[in-house]
Amino acid sequence: MRVLSRDPWTTLFGPMNQLQKEMNRLIGRWGHDGGLEWTRTAVYPALNVWEDTDALHVEAELPGLDLKDLEIYVTGGNQLTIKGERKPCMPDQGVWHRQERNFGTFIRTVALPFPVNSEKVEARLENGILLIDLAKHESAKPRKIPVTAQ
Repeated sequence: MRVLSRDPWTTLFGPMNQLQKEMNRLIGRWGHDGGLEWTRTAVYPALNVWEDTDALHVEAELPGLDLKDLEIYVTGGNQLTIKGERKPCMPDQGVWHRQERNFGTFIRTVALPFPVNSEKVEARLENGILLIDLAKHESAKPRKIPVTAQ
């Protein structure tokens, strides 16, 4: 019969080390200020990216943005850049009690999962949502391979 010995330090400090790791993970997620800094530095704009058989689709939340303050670029075949500026809404009279919406210039560049055809890109702004349709490059489309028998 084999006797297993337990290290008393592992028994004592193992659960405490696990608790410390979990606390560090939580504090790291929300920051030391209860999440206020996280909300100010969150990646903007938030994006959804999905594909169908012929195109890649990008959705970006851009409420209150004027079209003249927005630029979209496709570079390198597989990089999308959204650049713009949200201007602050300043009340004529009154005092701010809370201001959580971010304002100012932003630039967001994302690597796309495959090459797209930069000549076939359509973008539109609907109800504060930027919708971008990027046609897949021919090299990114699936190609059926014929199988022959011998």
